[in-house]
Amino acid sequence: MAVDGSKQSRVSATPLPPRTLNVQKFAEARASELETLHSILANRLDNDFRSRRNKRRRTTGYDNRGTKNRSRKRQKSGVVDLGGAVASEKHEGRVPPRRIRRRIELRKNLESGFSTSGDGTKRLRTHVWHAKRFKMTKLWGFHLPLGLQGRGKGSRALLKRFRDGAVIHDASYYGAVQLEGPQNSLLEMLSTILVPFQSSRLEDISHSLLSGATYGNAMLHHVEAPMSPAVAPVTYMWQPLQQQSAPHEEYHNADQYKEPQGAGGGGFFRKLWVWIHASAFDEGYDVLKLACQKQMDEAGIFLNCISLQGKLAKLEVMGSKAFQLLQKILHPVTSVAENSCQLRRCLNMESDTETSLKKLTALQDEHNIPSSGIISLTIKDPRVLPERNVGLVPEITSTNKLGDMREDGKNLSASGGIPIKTTESPSLSLIKPEQNAAFLGSMDLWDASKGIPPPVEENVICMEKHRQQLAFFCLDDKSAGKGNASAEGQFCSSCPIMLLNDSNKKGSIIRWSIILPLSWVKVFWVLLISGGAHAIGLGEKHWIACDVGLPYFPSDFPDSRAYSSFMAAKAADSDEKVGRRPPSMRPVSVPIPPPWESVRFAFEKESSTSKDSQTYSEEPYVINMVNENVLANMHCGKVDTTALIHRVFLSDAFVARTSNMLTHFLREIHGDHLFLFPHAPFMKNNITKFMKDNDMLLQFQNGTTTQISNGRRLCFLRVILHAYGGGVFEEGAAVCAPHYSDITLWTTRSDSDKENLEMPESSVRSYFEQQPCGKWELQMPKDPISRESYRWPIGFVTTGFVRGSKKPAAEALCEATLLARLREKQWNAMPVKQRRKDVYVLVRNLRSTACRLALATIVLELQGEDLEFM
Repeated sequence: MAVDGSKQSRVSATPLPPRTLNVQKFAEARASELETLHSILANRLDNDFRSRRNKRRRTTGYDNRGTKNRSRKRQKSGVVDLGGAVASEKHEGRVPPRRIRRRIELRKNLESGFSTSGDGTKRLRTHVWHAKRFKMTKLWGFHLPLGLQGRGKGSRALLKRFRDGAVIHDASYYGAVQLEGPQNSLLEMLSTILVPFQSSRLEDISHSLLSGATYGNAMLHHVEAPMSPAVAPVTYMWQPLQQQSAPHEEYHNADQYKEPQGAGGGGFFRKLWVWIHASAFDEGYDVLKLACQKQMDEAGIFLNCISLQGKLAKLEVMGSKAFQLLQKILHPVTSVAENSCQLRRCLNMESDTETSLKKLTALQDEHNIPSSGIISLTIKDPRVLPERNVGLVPEITSTNKLGDMREDGKNLSASGGIPIKTTESPSLSLIKPEQNAAFLGSMDLWDASKGIPPPVEENVICMEKHRQQLAFFCLDDKSAGKGNASAEGQFCSSCPIMLLNDSNKKGSIIRWSIILPLSWVKVFWVLLISGGAHAIGLGEKHWIACDVGLPYFPSDFPDSRAYSSFMAAKAADSDEKVGRRPPSMRPVSVPIPPPWESVRFAFEKESSTSKDSQTYSEEPYVINMVNENVLANMHCGKVDTTALIHRVFLSDAFVARTSNMLTHFLREIHGDHLFLFPHAPFMKNNITKFMKDNDMLLQFQNGTTTQISNGRRLCFLRVILHAYGGGVFEEGAAVCAPHYSDITLWTTRSDSDKENLEMPESSVRSYFEQQPCGKWELQMPKDPISRESYRWPIGFVTTGFVRGSKKPAAEALCEATLLARLREKQWNAMPVKQRRKDVYVLVRNLRSTACRLALATIVLELQGEDLEFM
C-alpha cells in the first residue's frame, strides 16, 4: 500500500502539459534543432527552395475576387449568412433567391414527410445524393433515380457487382398502411381482398405469420367478387405478440371497440402493416379503407386504417455480400433475447433454452434467419461507431457477427480478447443518460405514427468530434460546454429498425430489407455506401429482377392499373423521342403496351369455326379458331370490334399466380383434360412420367373434344423464355404458336445451316396496325406467301433479355389454354425421347422479321406460388 501511495504521489506531482502553446517561444527553445533540419534540406535541394517547373499548376486560389463578388450579391439581395443573421438590414423583408431557399430546404431532416418541388413532386431523403450521380425521372409522384448517366448500358458490370458484392436501393417510395383492430375482424376483412390469404396456407406458415415472426406476400384485389381486378402485389406483416398492448384509450372512450364474445386469443387488439408500391398506393389505400368500412358495417367493430407514408422508409440491400455489410453497420443496443419468443419457432431451434439463446445472441450466420423472417432491433447510430467497424466489405469469414459489440461500449480484439479503447460517442454525450434510457424504453417502430426522434444533426456530431480531438491534445477550452444545450432532448442516438430476409427460398437471390424511420435514411445510406455497397436505380433493379427470374412491378403485372398508367407514360415518352427525328430516320411503329386483346379476339371468334369442324392438322389449335375473313375486314369504326378492342386486360382476363387459382380456372371451364399440371411442385417427376407414357396420354385425351365456351375469361400464366440456339428477346415481343415443321427446322439443323423462319418486311409493318381511334389491331395478311410465315400470338414478353447475364432469360405472359394445346400437339407429334416439359414457342421482336425458337417454362409448375416480386 505504501508503494502504491508513493507512485500515486509521484504521478500527481508530474506537471501536466500546458493547455496553450506559444509558437514563438517554442521556436526559440528549439532553434538549434530547426537550424539543423534546415541545413539538411538545403543540402538536399542545393539551396533551391523553389517548386519545380513541371510541378507548378495554374491556380486561382490566391485570387479572392470571386468571393468578393458573391458577397456583394448577397449583400444586395439581403441573403442570410450561415449564422442566420441578415446581411443587410435595408433588404430585410426580401425573399432569398431560389438557390438559397432550395439549399436550406434540402438540408432539413424533418421527423416525417417528404420535401416537395414546386409542382408538388416528392423528393426522397437521398435525393441530393442521387441527383449528383443518376439520371432522375418523375414517376408516381416522386423524383426517382432511373439509372446512371449514359445510354442505359452497363448491365454486365452491374450483374458482376451483384454476384460478387453488394448493391443498395432506396425503396422509400413504398408506402405502408397500418390496420388496427381485433384479430378476428382483421382476418375476416383481409380474406376478401388478399389472394392467397394466410388461412389457406399450411398451418405452420399461417402461425408464423400471425405471430409476427415472418411476413407474407399476396395480391391485393378490389372488394368485389373472388376474381376481382388486381391492384398490386403487397407485403403484409403482423406486430409480434409480445409487443402487443391493450386497445387504445380513444377506443374505450368512444365506446367503439367491442371485444368479441368468446373470441379468446383471436379477439386481441392487433396491428398489421401492408406495404404497397408507390404506383398503386392511392388505389390500394382506398381499397383497404373500403374493406375496413364494409367490415365495420357488417360486424359493428371499429377498425382503424392509417397511412404511414412519409413516416417509414425501406432500404434494400442485395448481393452475395449483403449480410456481411449489414454486420458491419448494424450494432444492436439491447440484447436480441427480447425477440427470442418470436424467433424460436421461426428458426426451428431446439427446445434447450440456453442453446437457442446462444444462437440468437450470435446471429453469425445468415442461414439461421429463414426466408421471409423478421428481426426487430434497436441499432446504435452508425456514425458514432469506431472507424474500424465501418469499412470495406471483408472476405467471408465465420467470425463475423451481427451486433459484435458489447453493451458496455467495449470491443474485444480477435487475437487475445484485450479491450480496445474507443472514444466516447459524440451523440451519446449530447443526451443525458436518463433521457437516453427513456428513449430506448419507449421507442418502437410499430408506434411510428406517434413519431420517432430524428438522429443527431451532422454538424453537431462534427463539432463534438472536433471538441474531443482538441481535448485529446489538451487544447480544449474548459469554459466551453460539452455540447449545444439546445440539442439536448431533441435527438436520439439509437434507432429502431426491422431487418427482413427477402432472400429467395431457392437461393437464387440474396436480398435484405431494412425498415426504419424516414428521418434516419441519410444516416444509414451514407454508411452503407461507404461500406462498399453500390447504389442502383429503377433500371438496374429491373435488370437484377430479370436475371434472378422474379417479376418486376409494374412491368410484369399487366392486370393492374399501375401497369396501364406506366405504359401510357412510356408510350408518350417514346412518341416524343420519335417525333424529334426526321421522318426518314424514324423506326417502325410498334404498339406500347402490347395489344393483349389480340389473344382475346382469337377466342371470341373460335366458335364460328370450331363448331363446324375440329381438325388436328399440322397447324396448331389456335389457327383453327380464327375467322380469317373477319380479321381481314376489321375496322375501328365498327361497333362490335370497337367494343371488343376496348376490353382491357383487367376486365376480361386475369393472371393465375397460385396453383389454387389455376386449378379453380380449370374446373370452371371443365378443362381437367388440358395438359397443365398446377400440382406438379408437390409431386415428384409426375410430368416426366406422364409425358413418357403413351397409354396415359391416350387416356388423358378422352376429353379433348370438349368445346371451349365463347366469351369466357382468359387465364394467363407467367413463363420463363430461354432461347433455343441463340437470339435476344426484347420487351413487347410477340410469343407465337409454332408449327411442328418450325420446331424440326431448329432442332435438326446443323450449325452451318442459317435458314430461319422470317416474315416479309411488309408483314412486319402490318402485323399490328394502329387505327384512327388510337387502338392497335391484329391484321391477317392477304398475300398467300405471307400467310405461310404468319404465326398467331398467344402472349407477349413483359421483360426482355439482360445483356451480361450468365443464363439469359426473358419473362412473358401466355394464355393457359393455348399453352396446354401446344404441349399436347408437340407431345403427340414427337418421339418419346424428344419430349420435354417445356413448351416450344416462337418469339419475334416487333421490329424484326425473324422468328426464333424458345422454350417456355411455366412458373407454377415449378413452384406452388408465384408471389415474390421486386
